[in-house]
Amino acid sequence: MDYNILLGGAAGQGMNTIGDVLGKVITRTGYYIFFNKDYMSRVRGGHNFNQLRFSEKPLYSHKEKLDVIIALNEETIDKHKERLMKDGIIVASSDFKITDEKIITLPFKEIAKEIGNVKVFGTVIVGTIIKMFNLSLDILEDVLKEYFSGEILEMNIQAAQRGYELTGNRFNLVHPNQKDRITINGNQAVGLGALAAGCIFFSGYPMTPGTGVMNYIASKQKELGIVVEQAEDEIAALNMVLGASFAGARAMTSTSGGGYSLMVEAIGLSGIIETPAVIVNVQRPGPATGLPTRTAQADLKFVINAAQDEIPRLIISLRHAEEAFYQTARAFNLAEKYQIPVTILSDQYLADTGVTIDPYDFTKIKIERYLATKEDIGEAPYKRYKITDSGISPRIIPGKIPGQVFMVDSDEHDEFGHIIESGDLRNQMMEKRMRKMELIAQDVQEPWHLGNLEPEVLLIAWGSTYGPIKEAVELLEKDDKKVAALVFGDVWPLPTKLIQEYSQKAKKIISIEGNYSGQLADVIQEKTCIPIKERLNKYDGRPWSYDEIYRRIQEVL
Repeated sequence: MDYNILLGGAAGQGMNTIGDVLGKVITRTGYYIFFNKDYMSRVRGGHNFNQLRFSEKPLYSHKEKLDVIIALNEETIDKHKERLMKDGIIVASSDFKITDEKIITLPFKEIAKEIGNVKVFGTVIVGTIIKMFNLSLDILEDVLKEYFSGEILEMNIQAAQRGYELTGNRFNLVHPNQKDRITINGNQAVGLGALAAGCIFFSGYPMTPGTGVMNYIASKQKELGIVVEQAEDEIAALNMVLGASFAGARAMTSTSGGGYSLMVEAIGLSGIIETPAVIVNVQRPGPATGLPTRTAQADLKFVINAAQDEIPRLIISLRHAEEAFYQTARAFNLAEKYQIPVTILSDQYLADTGVTIDPYDFTKIKIERYLATKEDIGEAPYKRYKITDSGISPRIIPGKIPGQVFMVDSDEHDEFGHIIESGDLRNQMMEKRMRKMELIAQDVQEPWHLGNLEPEVLLIAWGSTYGPIKEAVELLEKDDKKVAALVFGDVWPLPTKLIQEYSQKAKKIISIEGNYSGQLADVIQEKTCIPIKERLNKYDGRPWSYDEIYRRIQEVL
């Protein structure tokens, strides 16, 4: 069982609320959902749509074919009717002028007016869809109680009941056993992971699609006693994070590519003063403002090289909302272990997509501070940038150990933090910092393997393309294709063990990325000399679906 519903209309028509309410009802009935959004950069008007796919099995991607279109305007019908399955239907308001054998028109707006509030027409629609899929009206009413109260709640319950009475069952579903699951999107998962890791200071400037991380953490600040600061710009945001981190707080910021561009000098500052920072870059297409509400995987080379000269750093790309929670917590530990900036790469697709998963296991989260003690630094004057074999110098929190003076400077400095001009000392400090990369490389995680262990075709990808590729590989295996995929999470330093192993087995290697040139493929070639000639690149601002990947791979083969 696998159903796909599209809800389309203009910005301002309440699509997100309709989709959220419907998604909660379906989840609480016991199904898994995959809920993704396609929206324009405007407050009102334009064409936006949400897709809600659900099944009794876990879902990892959206798909192209539709079972139901819920049209809040006539443009939705024009744009999406060709995607309908043979037995699919379109549900629309009775005041629409379009006629089609697949369209079911119902008096949603008339009912809302009769109830006395035109805004409840969306709840009338939800009630109708609930009945079509033989779902529970009681569960819907419980969900509505989470959104409304008083007279407005009574109006919405009445609207749900009236919508439920408009039609009959069209899809006979066998309901699975209800289980304790959560539905969460990528931005929320990152925010929750940061809180679980002990983040107590967040500074950021709103930039779509990264704002959701800040919004989530801000929603918990009073409950958890943390500080959230909306800075005047992204430059200030990361500098504030560095200040908080320098003072001993676990701190983070989030942005998108344009904001990350402004943070570049502060990223270099983090590297030279060896102060940990976690930076979330939720990618969207560029350059400059680009497509503010669309998705991309085009910042990889940029974040690898951001900041003048060279600094040690770690870059983690997120593949799934479940992983995003744990990887964010891991990023804080590694930032403090190596005293470096850690960049987490997400994207709009992952950020805004709601997916049903099992609850997170908070016992897996360990907070590791790696702070030096009085015994570690001894009685001698404190060398904040002590030259060590590992490259990691003892880090203390200023003022915590009496008698020790803490020096910090953004210029090149000696072991104490004093500014220097010596070429020899410059070499020593540069080599000390970069030695960390040898240890960081031992901490990176190999990519996830999907599919055949002895593949003839090897797919290479990173980040949120994991879900679509996972489902595409399953389809290819049903076609008796010997296909495997390596989907990278850690991308810098590049883990090379599995790519070297599987590249020797496969006859053909194909990269699948959300950028113009195939940036990960370039990095792999640079670091391993493994040639990747076949590249499927998508850069229209829309995410890969599993059926699109399946179709493109078939064409290549």
